[in-house]
Amino acid sequence: MSVTLKDVANLAGVSRSAVSRTFTEGASVSAKTRSKVEKAAKELGYSPNALASSLTTGRTKLIGLISNNFHNPIFLEVFDRFTCALQERGLRPLIVNLTDETEPANSVRMLRQYSVDAAIVASSTLPASFAKAFHDAGVPVVHTFGRSATSPEINVVGIDNVECGRMAARELISRGYERLGYLGGPKSATSALDRHRGFLEEIGKHPGIEVSDSFAEAYSFQAGRDEMLRLLAGTPAEAYFCGDDILSIGALSALSDHGLKPGRDIGIIGLNDMAMSRWESIDLTTIHQPIKQIVHASVDLVEAMLKQAHRYPEARIFPCRVVERGTLRPRP
Repeated sequence: MSVTLKDVANLAGVSRSAVSRTFTEGASVSAKTRSKVEKAAKELGYSPNALASSLTTGRTKLIGLISNNFHNPIFLEVFDRFTCALQERGLRPLIVNLTDETEPANSVRMLRQYSVDAAIVASSTLPASFAKAFHDAGVPVVHTFGRSATSPEINVVGIDNVECGRMAARELISRGYERLGYLGGPKSATSALDRHRGFLEEIGKHPGIEVSDSFAEAYSFQAGRDEMLRLLAGTPAEAYFCGDDILSIGALSALSDHGLKPGRDIGIIGLNDMAMSRWESIDLTTIHQPIKQIVHASVDLVEAMLKQAHRYPEARIFPCRVVERGTLRPRP
């Protein structure tokens, strides 16, 4: 039979309410009583019932973790880091798969049914209005990998995608490429549009540099491969900024089919620096996105909102850097 709160109270020689207060965050209990209860609980192997505690505190400690791109391997790392970070702080992730979902109403309804304390929208493709729907429904929310803004309506954590586009263009130009291409994610994705914008802005500062652009149907290996195969059927650029590592790896597969060597024949630079990009068979030059810091900052904001519900929203934007490997020609 499972150990009950009454068993702990009897062994510790205290009331059941004293045991309950000991395991209720913020409740008042003396150090002596706490010590006796914790010792008895350890001896009996007792763990407080989280659901029962939520009835007392009004807090479930459930955090909705929402994404719409489970086809991109980078989200294996994202969810690994999120689930660990939330659990380390006594919070419980509730993962929601929004593949092909464009309207937030169903997701908001489901999370409210589970009485989540807050939500994290982990997506670079969903617009700010999607995450704001949770805020408007009274659910504290953080938009991780969201679009950067100087005066955000909701909490945003991520990178400056426009600047990343500039970084990619500068990197390609510094290596002597004169015909550049942008191979981005879907046109509906704010991240794809912002990276494209920064890429064009930087190239516009360099007369004589030619530029072309195209957009894949999704942030996926197959979409990147299909788009590069289409480009190779015409007159391809000398080098491409693929707006995501998984698109880049798809593009590398297409180059291989045509007997082309990345770096020597056509240059490729990606964005994310996911684990697969470091594999010897891929060796992708890319822009590193600091996912660990982004995840921890997102969880920090969740904790801050739980302590202060009406705090002003903020944007935490992290810098990126180029990681050089083998898919670009050396600098002159």
